[in-house]
Amino acid sequence: MAQVLEFKLPDLGEGLTEAEIVRWLVQVGDVVAVDQPVVEVETAKAMVEVPCPYGGVVTARFGEEGTELPVGAPLLTVAVGPQASHVTGGDTEGSGNVLVGYGTSEAPARRRRVRSTSPANGTAKEPAPAPPAPVLAAAPVLAEGPVPVISPLVRRLARDNDIDLRQLSGSGPDGLILRADVEGALRAKANPAPAPAEVEPAASMSPVRNGIRTPLKGVRGAVADKLSRSRREIPDATCWVDADATELMRARTAMNAAGGPKISLLALLARITTAALARFPELNSYVDTGAREVVQLDHVHLGFAAQTERGLVVPVVRDAHARDAESLTAEFARLTESARAGRLTPGELTGGTFTLNNYGVFGVDGSTPIINHPEAAMLGVGRIIPKPWVHEGELAVRQVVQLSLTFDHRVCDGGTAGGFLRYVADCVEHPAVLLRTL
Repeated sequence: MAQVLEFKLPDLGEGLTEAEIVRWLVQVGDVVAVDQPVVEVETAKAMVEVPCPYGGVVTARFGEEGTELPVGAPLLTVAVGPQASHVTGGDTEGSGNVLVGYGTSEAPARRRRVRSTSPANGTAKEPAPAPPAPVLAAAPVLAEGPVPVISPLVRRLARDNDIDLRQLSGSGPDGLILRADVEGALRAKANPAPAPAEVEPAASMSPVRNGIRTPLKGVRGAVADKLSRSRREIPDATCWVDADATELMRARTAMNAAGGPKISLLALLARITTAALARFPELNSYVDTGAREVVQLDHVHLGFAAQTERGLVVPVVRDAHARDAESLTAEFARLTESARAGRLTPGELTGGTFTLNNYGVFGVDGSTPIINHPEAAMLGVGRIIPKPWVHEGELAVRQVVQLSLTFDHRVCDGGTAGGFLRYVADCVEHPAVLLRTL
């Protein structure tokens, strides 16, 4: 006799208490294997595919796409046992795994549809009482071909505010519809010409006169909370210096001309950063406010700022101090791609000990970054551009970059911060300096 088991939203780690359903990956009546992803959710840190620890037949789902659920709330129910195992190949045991990439060892089976045993309701017969009031999320049906939208967040924003994506012209590559396009449609909807119409404010975006209210939740909310806490708790200070990066750029060109994988500028800056932290370890630490102690760390998990459609995220390169330039280049590329696709796991977004912020990609020279709490410092790098510079006693045009360091004044004084930044600048100006630390 089959048994109906309830699968609840698992603890996603890192203090996360809730998640929003982005997309259901299974329907009622589908057969699922142990550890098969059944729903895609968005937390304050990342998109996560949640696998079901049971194998059997899906009998109910709870929550529509866009619904926010607390940890421990029911996600779905699965019928397992002898009557269910004949269509799952006997795979009806629980695995105990809850997140893809966290110990999952079995590949998900291909989804199969179970024929209805009751023509009245179209779902598999349940030997146990059905759970209360499940809400089945219907997938959108496109009548005229696919709409050029990649992001599920853009689709949900449009759906929540009754915006027809087919009526929009995308501003992205090849007509891709971006979030800015939907927000523009919302503004036009809130302020139509020639006379404003009465528009019922939507749940997620509430137009008020010439502005739009956007709830601080998800990634934006998490960033707001973390930056606010940093400003409240950390007495930060910033120092900066201009450096001649001409020789560093030449060294990178020579490295990449030698064949083999290309080395990124960010990877070279990361090597310089980890070498500087080895000489000034006070900056690779955090303050334990409860114990009133500065905790100095013996490993460097290097975070780097990445701007995505979902907002600013800081992926973390584990054990960056033990990686060479080639390994750092590959890991930066992998994490950046995952960040843009919204596939970073909570573990890839947490645990950093120091952050490298290359804001030069935005075309700016300088910045005073806010420290990524609870870290003790952040190194900022501006754009590298030709500028007049005195080189070997003569005025010349050189490739100049501005470097800035924001640091927690509780962990060190200006002498240490200045020494760190000067060493970084020396390595940028004379890459051979770095060889002495290898």
